[in-house]
Amino acid sequence: MLEAINLGHVSYEIDNQGIATIEFGHPLSNSLPGKILQKLADTITELGNNPIVKVIILKSFGEKSFCAGASFDELISIRDFETGQKFFSGFANVINACRKCPKLIIGRVQGKAVGGGVGMASAVDYCFATKNADVKLSELAVGIGPFVVGPAVTRKIGTSAMSQLAIDATSWKSAQWAREKGLYTELYDSIEEMDVAIDKLAENLTKSNPEAMSMLKSIFWEGTENWDELLNERAGMSGKLVLSEFTINAINSFKAK
Repeated sequence: MLEAINLGHVSYEIDNQGIATIEFGHPLSNSLPGKILQKLADTITELGNNPIVKVIILKSFGEKSFCAGASFDELISIRDFETGQKFFSGFANVINACRKCPKLIIGRVQGKAVGGGVGMASAVDYCFATKNADVKLSELAVGIGPFVVGPAVTRKIGTSAMSQLAIDATSWKSAQWAREKGLYTELYDSIEEMDVAIDKLAENLTKSNPEAMSMLKSIFWEGTENWDELLNERAGMSGKLVLSEFTINAINSFKAK
């Protein structure tokens, strides 16, 4: 368990056009422990403040899962409220970093997204995906709820679609469903086709006025100025629930499958 918590990576590169590509990854289906989530949030913030960077692409490692959400190994080790709130603040920090980043962020979702992964796909400004990028919010199935990612997902796809994901926590919604609801802009048959489209948009954006793009992004995110406090409160809700006997039993049962 401790070994899994300490695995994972975040890396980035900036090309000569000012396109920054961030990659995160973990050997367990790109599920992310707290340390990696904090590094990801810090990297987004760093590149957002880098004057060389004109646009950011956010991607995960490999060709299968985009992100399986938070690390279950870390989740089951929580023993007190403070640790729980800090744990659930991981994806909150990433979402808020995306929200406050003055550069437009393009999402690249090559495979399935669960929980926090859906939150990240919702927090980018323009999201590409493949036909394999199904989505699920599984939190209710393990005794908690998608409280932290909820505001980002609801902002992107609306309350009705968000409630469908949150309530039916054991079922996948197809990538086509996610596209129809507005989470994804386009779907592609292959990763290669998707990458061509991403590169084209990113290159076009490097030719746009950086100030105009930053102003446009601030307009897109109007009404979210309280999210630092809101998502911290939401993390506290999950941090409380994860200590309950019901949730502990549900998590252990899930892990045993």
